[in-house]
Amino acid sequence: MRNRAGAAGEATEAGRTVFLLAHTGRPAAIRSAELVVQGLLRCGIGVRVLAEEAADLPLPPSAELVEAGPGRPDVLEGCELLIVLGGDGTLLRGAEFARRSGVPMLGVNLGRVGFLAEAERDDLDKVVDRVVTRAYEVEERMTLDVLVRTDGHVVHTDWALNEASVEKAARERLLEVVTEVDGRPVSRFGGDGVVCATPTGSTAYAFSAGGPVVWPEVEALLMVPISAHALFAKPLVTAPDSVLAVEVQPQTPNGVLWCDGRRTAPLPAGARVEVRRGAVPVRLARLHHASFTDRLVAKFALPVAGWRGAPH
Repeated sequence: MRNRAGAAGEATEAGRTVFLLAHTGRPAAIRSAELVVQGLLRCGIGVRVLAEEAADLPLPPSAELVEAGPGRPDVLEGCELLIVLGGDGTLLRGAEFARRSGVPMLGVNLGRVGFLAEAERDDLDKVVDRVVTRAYEVEERMTLDVLVRTDGHVVHTDWALNEASVEKAARERLLEVVTEVDGRPVSRFGGDGVVCATPTGSTAYAFSAGGPVVWPEVEALLMVPISAHALFAKPLVTAPDSVLAVEVQPQTPNGVLWCDGRRTAPLPAGARVEVRRGAVPVRLARLHHASFTDRLVAKFALPVAGWRGAPH
């Protein structure tokens, strides 16, 4: 879902604020942050950053510092955009802020792949210009709502933008699971686990596990077994309103739930993980109209030599 945020050439308005999140452990991110901050402030747009990161960033006195933590107001309150500078991990961290606040996230990739990013390090001048003129579009990406039951009781809830994965906790033992779609069993197998993913996450962990690449415009859920020892343990693509479940069998070792590779919860033997379409999407700011096909080819450096295209 897209909506136009503004048009090029629109005059800068007073009182505008952009939130900046950077991977402060990377020199490239620190330098990029300095360029972005200078460009925005020069155009009269305020910049807000986390106080815990301020010491690592070259910030002028006019930058606004905010404290994050339980019981504090949303750090993005009043901001029109969240700019994230970093790799995939930093972008997923930014997605946590974006989902909570509803503020669109604009990612600048300083890592390797960066499917969530809209721009590369060399595009910083363009990023600042597009933000100043509001020349970007906003699209919504599906998320996952995740809950864990033990003995019929909900013991943990979480969410994910890319994937929720049920994995073995003991490296030397297989995790025995039964998968389920819409209340009906699909298959029982032992393996390293199961990935439940969104189309956005189809190019992340699910891709590494052998799942299909799903275009982000497609509304669907994915279930991808990880190194399964079974005759039928194939990736599944289900309806967006399906409910996926993975039951850890009673006789198997404990497992672990990972959400976007960032948040984790233990899964004792007998635990049940349910995954459904998330109630709250993540909003991404887009600068380009390039097709997802072109993005896929560029990010994975796919060989396309010899392509001639459709005849005219």
